[in-house]
Amino acid sequence: MKHIRFFTGSCLLAVSSLAFAQDQPAPAPAAAPAPPASVWSVGPIDFSGLIDGYYTANFNHPNSGGVPGQNGLYNFNFNANQMSLSMAKLTMSHDADPVGFRVDLGFGKAFDVIHASEPSGSSGFLRNIEQAYVSVKSKKGLEADFGQFVTSAGAEVIEAKDNWNYSRSLLFAWAIPYYHFGLRTILPVGSHFTGGVQVVNGWNNLEDNNTGKTLGLIGNFTSKKVSWMNNYYTGPENIGTNKGWRNLYDTTLLFTPADKFNAYFNFDYGKNSNPDGKTSSTWKGVAGAAKFQLSSVFAVTPRLEWFEDTDGFSTGVAQDLKEFTITAEAKAAQGILARLEYRYDWSDKKFFQGGQRPFASDHQSTITLGLIAFFGPKH
Repeated sequence: MKHIRFFTGSCLLAVSSLAFAQDQPAPAPAAAPAPPASVWSVGPIDFSGLIDGYYTANFNHPNSGGVPGQNGLYNFNFNANQMSLSMAKLTMSHDADPVGFRVDLGFGKAFDVIHASEPSGSSGFLRNIEQAYVSVKSKKGLEADFGQFVTSAGAEVIEAKDNWNYSRSLLFAWAIPYYHFGLRTILPVGSHFTGGVQVVNGWNNLEDNNTGKTLGLIGNFTSKKVSWMNNYYTGPENIGTNKGWRNLYDTTLLFTPADKFNAYFNFDYGKNSNPDGKTSSTWKGVAGAAKFQLSSVFAVTPRLEWFEDTDGFSTGVAQDLKEFTITAEAKAAQGILARLEYRYDWSDKKFFQGGQRPFASDHQSTITLGLIAFFGPKH
């Protein structure tokens, strides 16, 4: 659960237009694919991987006793004023024909954040798994996956190379889950619609935190230049009880009018009802980004968003948040991406750390240099 992820982080000071989660990248990144990488396949098994490192300069200079602190609200590149490894990952997969599988293994701070809400007794090895599932596909196109898979919600994905910006949006970090464990199905209906149903343990937990289950409904409409993705999750998500349900509606409009210009608009609304049946918490936000492909090497992506954590359920503080990001990208070589990014976050509350003082500032400015090396199969 995202609110648990905040408390864990704060103690340290935290498309394919038919895409169906991260193994088939989310709508926004799919419009501007990364450069081709080396081919790694052994028989029927495809291998891919990446190493993602960064340096983020935070002008609030958060620190604790002279030790560099963290960037408020960030979820993956959260270490401030130091060189850091976000993640290193290896993927093994085989497309369903009719049986397939996928396993994503890795380490780094990103994996610690993804699994921050798992029960304390979970095996350490499980924290190194991003996805692990088996797939079965029928001749009519119905595909069913069982295991751990990333969420279908959101306009961004976990891997930075598949997004337009280096840092993740507020909506990705605080409005939606990272992953689920259970069953998901997807079925193309005609040439413009794909529907899906998921039955999962819940939000960000391999082991369920109650005896209830969460239902996910997916409906994606696609055309040549416009795609509309819709995700709805509902189910009991309060710890130790099936009383009080959590609901999330996530939608993304992706515009692909030309090779050199793509844009998306993302909206999220969530509500968590408390077990008492009388009170609840809500959160909502909008985000938009546009990618300008200046040449085969260089691209620029501005992003602007607003996020209202009405009751402090997600971030731990009831606040209105806004952020502006502009990212310059260079495809340095085959299988290498470099991104230089400026980001400004601001709140109506003093939420951000300044020096050694927590909750000292209502804003935060950062500059990040991210370097990503990756390889993958040729399709």
